[in-house]
Amino acid sequence: MSSNGFVISSAASHSGKTTLSAALLRAFTLRGKRVQPFKCGPDYIDTQLHRLATRGRESVNLDPFMASAEHLQWLYRHYGEGADLCLVEGAMGLFDGYDRMKGSTADVASALSLPVVLVVDARSAGYGIAPLLLGFKTFNDSVRIAGVILNQVGSPRHYELLRQACEDTRVPCLGYLQRDKRLTIPDRHLGLDLDGEAQLEETVTLAAEEAERHVDMEALLGL
Repeated sequence: MSSNGFVISSAASHSGKTTLSAALLRAFTLRGKRVQPFKCGPDYIDTQLHRLATRGRESVNLDPFMASAEHLQWLYRHYGEGADLCLVEGAMGLFDGYDRMKGSTADVASALSLPVVLVVDARSAGYGIAPLLLGFKTFNDSVRIAGVILNQVGSPRHYELLRQACEDTRVPCLGYLQRDKRLTIPDRHLGLDLDGEAQLEETVTLAAEEAERHVDMEALLGL
């Protein structure tokens, strides 16, 4: 079982989890790391993207609705064995479950004792993300927010305001992705055909380059 692993989650859907997950999977793969991807829930679409981003590594579903915590742990250990890093992409918002937080990404993170990297869509936000970060940091003791990656950052000044919010709430800022429509992965890509795969390959490549420039990859490896 890999000693290194983390969950990519967010405050809500459409925050950029999928783009960031694909970017990190590709970037770590290009570094020569054996990265094992996982996806919370029964989603079969994002798992295809994970396979593309890792250039062939099969992604594994972790569904807390259908599986016990013990089975989730077995799946994580079994498929993560021999990997340098395990990356679990969440579903919806961190605490969104079928009954409050039951069945949520937080449930999976807690069952696997994994730290959470929160993706925040900062498109229309500034220092005001501070109470959001503080709320997620303190809401549930079984879930550890290890850091935040900011998405849709518009400028260096915008990033500085956001970074100050992270600093004041003592949530490590692990970097950002800039606002760029070329980095957008279609919300529901129903399967990979040849044309679609070529387009996604270009997007994932650009996103990985962006992550290498603006995300603290070493800090992620050390979580």
